[in-house]
Amino acid sequence: MNPAGVVTRNHGPDWTFAFLSWAERQCPSWVFRPALMIGTWIALARLPVERLQSRAYLAVVLGRRPRPIDQWRHFFAFAEFLILLVRTSRGAAVRCKLEPENAAAFETLVQSGRPALFGSFHFGSSDLLGYVLGDRGRRVSMLRRKLDNSDDTRLLGKRFGEHVSFLWVNDPANALFKLKEALDAGASLALKCDRFEFSSRVEPFQFLGARRLFPFTIYHLAVLFNRPVVFCVAVPGADAEELRVFSSAVFTPDSALDRASNLRAARIHFQAVMTQLDTLVRRHPMLWFNFVPLNPEAPAPSPEVPSYAAPAGFAT
Repeated sequence: MNPAGVVTRNHGPDWTFAFLSWAERQCPSWVFRPALMIGTWIALARLPVERLQSRAYLAVVLGRRPRPIDQWRHFFAFAEFLILLVRTSRGAAVRCKLEPENAAAFETLVQSGRPALFGSFHFGSSDLLGYVLGDRGRRVSMLRRKLDNSDDTRLLGKRFGEHVSFLWVNDPANALFKLKEALDAGASLALKCDRFEFSSRVEPFQFLGARRLFPFTIYHLAVLFNRPVVFCVAVPGADAEELRVFSSAVFTPDSALDRASNLRAARIHFQAVMTQLDTLVRRHPMLWFNFVPLNPEAPAPSPEVPSYAAPAGFAT
């Protein structure tokens, strides 16, 4: 990361994705998996910043001082996710099993073709969901920060490129204009809502035992452009090609209400999203793939200040 706390490179050396793709093709599984386990110990030793953030997060979610094996499991879960990205970028099928809670409303929205805002988090296999939406015929623009070593984005974008495009938001000054262009053109947006890279609007929500600051821009966009919002996350399913997808309820701005009333309803919706995410993170603690500082705790609530500017040290 750079000093401002913004991720500018993927974790690890530039050749990681290409090497994993080559090794996974060339080596039998009985050789490749043990090698991946050993490689994870090496990564754990060679990535001190990520190791520190992993330890801090695991201490919160586990409620105790994490052991080295806990951190290895955290890193290894991410390594397994990289292998899923490798296989998918080469054309492997991804099957999504939508969990029944909120499934009907989610399917209705997806099949309607109405432009929407699809939110997610750096959790589990959620990175693939924007591509899967494109595979189902949805025209989706994915908000991403262009990184210096992002072979996964390049190769996955090539595979799903017919319906999936990217909005590079490295320059925050132009981000809103790009968002408006995409929304005006009838595209849906897919964006992550756990880091502060794309957001100058953050608000406190209960998560992992504290009121923590999270980006809230997705709801401001929803109200401004009259777009529904739905959140989805995914965890590994019964086999390597299956994802279990958890959807939130759908939030739809009410045109009969004013902006303040819609945002109050949006806060209730997002807290329900965070409660669902909290449950899943506690159930699958090794799948929280944010090797950056955990979302900071909010200052004491003040009725005069309904929302917060992004905290110092984070990009807006």
